[in-house]
Amino acid sequence: MQSGIEMLAGFNAFANGIIYGVSAELDDAEYRRDRKAFFGSIHNTLNHLLVVDRLWIARLMGYEPEGITSLKQILYDEFDELRTARVAEDQKLLDFVSELDESRLSEVYEYRRMTGELRRETMNEMIFTLFTHQTHHRGQVHTMLTQCDKKIPDMDLVDFLDAQAA
Repeated sequence: MQSGIEMLAGFNAFANGIIYGVSAELDDAEYRRDRKAFFGSIHNTLNHLLVVDRLWIARLMGYEPEGITSLKQILYDEFDELRTARVAEDQKLLDFVSELDESRLSEVYEYRRMTGELRRETMNEMIFTLFTHQTHHRGQVHTMLTQCDKKIPDMDLVDFLDAQAA
């Protein structure tokens, strides 16, 4: 039986797949257009999500990622490269959580935020921070895609569960 965290990691990959699938339908100008969102464009927001996921996944795995200098960093300027990196990061998270046991979730870990602030949190708290952050900004991308008159397939957790059952 799948744990709740494994279910959320699967849902995360599922929802990212939908967002990237619809984003791929946009021409480059629409994809990069400043839509007055927190990170401006769809492109910038998707890059931000990958930056933060790389930070969280590295922390969860016990290392600091190299090359990340800003939460607004553009890791990939080309959509196809960004999409490939997103799929790989989602798979990395799926693989990681599939190996977790309950005892590790309550262990406390130390890490430094980008500001230098030292934090101590349980692995469970860190994982849920990753998922809520993804959901928050993916919702912003959903809104920006809607502004482009794109129809976004249903992507609630129940839709993921139905897709898994099919």
